[in-house]
Amino acid sequence: MNRSLFLVVLSLIILLNVARSGAKSKVHIVYLGEKQHDDPKYVTEYHHQMLSSLLGSKEDAHDSMVYSYRHGFSGFAARLTKSQAKKLADSPEVVHVMPDGYYELATTRTWDYLGLSAAHPKNLLNDTNMGDHVIIGVIDTGVWPESESFSDNGVGPIPNRWKGGCEPGEDFKSTNCNRKLIGAKYYINGFLAENDGFNSTKSPDYISARDFNGHGTHVASIAGGSYIPDVSYKGFAGGTLRGGAPRARIAMYKACWYLEELDGVTCSFSDIMKAMDDAIHDCVDVLSLSLGSRVPLFSETDMRDGIATGAFHAVAKGITVVCAGGNAGPSAQTVVNTAPWILTVAATTLDRSFATPITLGNNKVILGQAMYTGPELGFTSLVYPEDPGNSNDTFSGECESLNLNSNRTMAGKIVLCFTTTRGYTTVSRAASFVKRAGGLGLIIARNPGYTLNPCKDDFPCVAVDYELGTDILFYIRSNGSPVVKIQPSRTMVGQPVGSKVATFSSRGPNSISPAILKPDIAAPGVSILAATSPNATFNAGGFVMLSGTSMATPAISGVLALLKSLHPDWSPAAFRSAIVTTAWRTDPFGEQLPAEGSSRKVADPFDYGGGLVNPEKAAEPGLIYDMGPKDYILYLCSVGYNDSSISQLVGKGTVCTDQKPSVLDMNLPSITIPNLKDEVILTRTVTNVGPVHSVYKVVVEPPLGVRVVVTPKKLVFNSKTKSVSFTVRVSTTHKINTGYYFGSLIWSDSVRKVTIPVSVRTQILQNYYDEN
Repeated sequence: MNRSLFLVVLSLIILLNVARSGAKSKVHIVYLGEKQHDDPKYVTEYHHQMLSSLLGSKEDAHDSMVYSYRHGFSGFAARLTKSQAKKLADSPEVVHVMPDGYYELATTRTWDYLGLSAAHPKNLLNDTNMGDHVIIGVIDTGVWPESESFSDNGVGPIPNRWKGGCEPGEDFKSTNCNRKLIGAKYYINGFLAENDGFNSTKSPDYISARDFNGHGTHVASIAGGSYIPDVSYKGFAGGTLRGGAPRARIAMYKACWYLEELDGVTCSFSDIMKAMDDAIHDCVDVLSLSLGSRVPLFSETDMRDGIATGAFHAVAKGITVVCAGGNAGPSAQTVVNTAPWILTVAATTLDRSFATPITLGNNKVILGQAMYTGPELGFTSLVYPEDPGNSNDTFSGECESLNLNSNRTMAGKIVLCFTTTRGYTTVSRAASFVKRAGGLGLIIARNPGYTLNPCKDDFPCVAVDYELGTDILFYIRSNGSPVVKIQPSRTMVGQPVGSKVATFSSRGPNSISPAILKPDIAAPGVSILAATSPNATFNAGGFVMLSGTSMATPAISGVLALLKSLHPDWSPAAFRSAIVTTAWRTDPFGEQLPAEGSSRKVADPFDYGGGLVNPEKAAEPGLIYDMGPKDYILYLCSVGYNDSSISQLVGKGTVCTDQKPSVLDMNLPSITIPNLKDEVILTRTVTNVGPVHSVYKVVVEPPLGVRVVVTPKKLVFNSKTKSVSFTVRVSTTHKINTGYYFGSLIWSDSVRKVTIPVSVRTQILQNYYDEN
């Protein structure tokens, strides 16, 4: 080859490589339909041959291949350019080629997000055999036993210690239970006593453990639902659905009933207490209650708070009780289920977004949020109903008042409206008004962070915040013929989507006993897909997406089932300590975890307790802050309950000592001082559950303007010394009353960090009045 020809060939090679590198490749799914061979090896070989023919070599094919689907159907995922994908799509043996633009939209996302992916052979999920032999008791609206979430395929025999049963009733037989759903009972006497007019023959609810509402089925499947492959929801890409502990056993105790005249669910305290009593007898390991009351709360010794009362006895028997913190956020002091023996849960979002492109006539693209999977709405007239000043018609751009507009205002158009109210009802009604008037879609401007749900019949209703809503409004006002295009929603997961404490999640401080930090912990509770009953609103193939601390609670219950399997002898307080002291104070990517509200701020312990649960770390916490029934009785004495009320709660005669203990000395994995003026000294005790010979050193991150001195600064453990106490001196440099400031107290052995939140408020004026 002469020099000139060589240079020409070299140039062509360089140009070809540049062209190849310039063509952007992304993962595409190539679906080939039914398998043509039973041997999976041959199927995979065929996939590689197809790619080799396309890409030119076996090496390139190997590098490109991401997955070979070879069992249920034939297909593969590979990194391809657009032109390569088109070539494959034109092949006669290829059924379909699509970009991998959607991720699974399922509860599974919760567990991947929290580091509990079943794909990793060495993690808490697999180390505990997925919670096998642990029994999760759920007190709720019942269960839909036919749901695939309660399949017992691959589940072993029922644990020998189980004493419960399967109670027959309306449309429910004892044979509806199995090795997965091992128990189902219902409690209605208290409900009937409080609702004299209730007609059981006319009620749509089942007088049995069967779930009419769907809520109980949903939360039970989040906690311990079995694996269900290829679940999709309303057209979104599917994935494997499962609960937190997929081999744990579920026992349902139905104590909540649908009342048609309220169009809602009500739960009698007495029914709840009976359910808890039976659950204790039946030997459940974890009790999950996605229930709560409202502020003002009953005292912790008041028998009307059936949850606190029943939970005390459950915890005394070694059963961990997990309860929802409530959905009254972002207002302060709204958290419920505040008794210190209860593990109280806040809700966060996932690293997931339902991006819905809105394109205005000026070509500006705005990303709203929706769950719209219908066809694209091409450029359509856009209107904001407002009084033009020269019309006799009534116009209103408030979402709540769209029904006052004449039909011609909205017919054939997409409507923009603004709302300051919370909740899905406003969106649902506004969409109904627009649809009835002949409108084609709705854009709702509202406070960011509120709960997102699809509109009925997949009617396009897209949420934007006030800033984006105002941008759209200004475009409408400045254009004689405004138009907008709405595209179907796209699921985005992982970075750059950020997580946050949900707007609705109830916040601390504790309104009964401010020295007890509540909530304790946070878990994902926004847009969680799980099983439901066929009667549920937005039911799609037996599944529904719901939001609330109701959904975060069973996520924690599932994690606790795994931990219980690993540490069967730990106390409920030990489990709480493990998840609080190891929790993320950021999101799993290390980014700040904000708290949604007006306005957004960085989350603090009153938003999320110890932080976002980190299951893997909680399995080996190093040190635990342990407690038992005696400690809770000391707490009741310390906050001033009288002997008779404490005796009533405890169930036996109890006398507080003359010297009242300090509530600050309660051995919680947190320090909360609501009224600091002079120096206070408090005590904590930690127990080593890590390596026998361990040495921990203290690190203090004090709240602003607060001195925190820990003695000793080093804790030494060995075979004889398993528990060590330390004191904490806290004083303030503030000269005025303050709000709460936050810090941390950390014990570290260079491998583990055992972190507890510190919350301090200076209250000089209050003490001044007390003294004068």
